[in-house]
Amino acid sequence: MGEIRIETLQGRALLPLLPALARLRIAVFRDFPYLYEGDATYEAGYLRRYAESPCAAVIVAFDGAEAVGAATCLPLEDETATVTAPFRARGWDPARFFYFGESVLLRPWRGRGIGVAFFAAREAHARAVASVDFATFCGVRRPDDHPARPAGWVALDAFWRRRGYAPQPGLACTMSWREIGDAAETPHTLAFWTKSLTGAALP
Repeated sequence: MGEIRIETLQGRALLPLLPALARLRIAVFRDFPYLYEGDATYEAGYLRRYAESPCAAVIVAFDGAEAVGAATCLPLEDETATVTAPFRARGWDPARFFYFGESVLLRPWRGRGIGVAFFAAREAHARAVASVDFATFCGVRRPDDHPARPAGWVALDAFWRRRGYAPQPGLACTMSWREIGDAAETPHTLAFWTKSLTGAALP
């Protein structure tokens, strides 16, 4: 492994990297807890949104010329209705939030502080490009006795709390994807976490 380089990329600068970013998502989300059976066609459309949203960015970790990890972010207003609806239902204006889509990192590069750098870079980007008060993201919820849960697997809750994020009880959305070995997509519940970027309190 060489020296890791972290870059914040936007717009057209992302286009040459989209295939590599798609491979990263497919590889990392194949593991528990997502168990995602990757779909290259879906990935191409999903990731292109980040190149097309003026305030979006992808934070990319490079080892030499190889992209080994990435974290995405964009204004919550630019997300789909699936993601924004729970906020509107609670009476929270999506314009006050910046959404962190995912953070994916190949296993050999974990434990080197890259995940921490991803959060810091996304928060800095949000502050630089938008007048928002909060950052938010969501993570899939799995039961403790899920049959695919690996021995010794530890949820990221403690890591997220150390970054200053807190879960928002009852704030969740439903997304569907095809799990490994399944013939069709199934719905999954993802719970939201938030952090104040300005010191403002949630309504």
